[in-house]
Amino acid sequence: MADVKISAEIRKEFGKGAARRLRREDKVPGVIYGHGGDPVHVALPGYDLMMAMKNSNVLITLDIEGRQELVIPKAVQREAIRGFLVHVDLLVVEKGEKVTVEIPVHTEGELAPGSHLLEHVLSTLPVEAEATHIPEEVTVSIQGLAAGDSVLAKDIPLPKGSSLAVDGETVVLNILSAQAEEPTAGEAEGELTAE
Repeated sequence: MADVKISAEIRKEFGKGAARRLRREDKVPGVIYGHGGDPVHVALPGYDLMMAMKNSNVLITLDIEGRQELVIPKAVQREAIRGFLVHVDLLVVEKGEKVTVEIPVHTEGELAPGSHLLEHVLSTLPVEAEATHIPEEVTVSIQGLAAGDSVLAKDIPLPKGSSLAVDGETVVLNILSAQAEEPTAGEAEGELTAE
């Protein structure tokens, strides 16, 4: 899991106009929540935050005008077309504290011979883990699975210290049989006249 250090400034201006001015300065408005404290409005450097967000469930040590705060991203808003960061909600965490996060599910191996399709019912798996030891991903073997097989949440090996935050019977992956398309009426007639 990545641990990144970023400097932040306390925001004193609010609203759309203030947020636009921050973005023009390549800063991202954000709010820090957690542990019963009042929300803290901050401005974060856009490039540093964007690079940190390339890691899923990144642990960020914020330097807020000399005070250190350990946070994880809880909600991230991006601009729809260009994808730049518009706003971020950060959750305060402490070492040893358990948090619920979603980690990406990756597959490895080959399906059984035949025409089969792999359906990701869940592309991320909700797990509970210590804030400073959040797994980056889980890998599931699909080796030899055939149509009709499923992988349940309880079947996925989790890293040490992590536990499922979803019912174990939840389907994560399904193996489907590929169906041949029905010939259209024109195609069927063409085949008959060609004989």
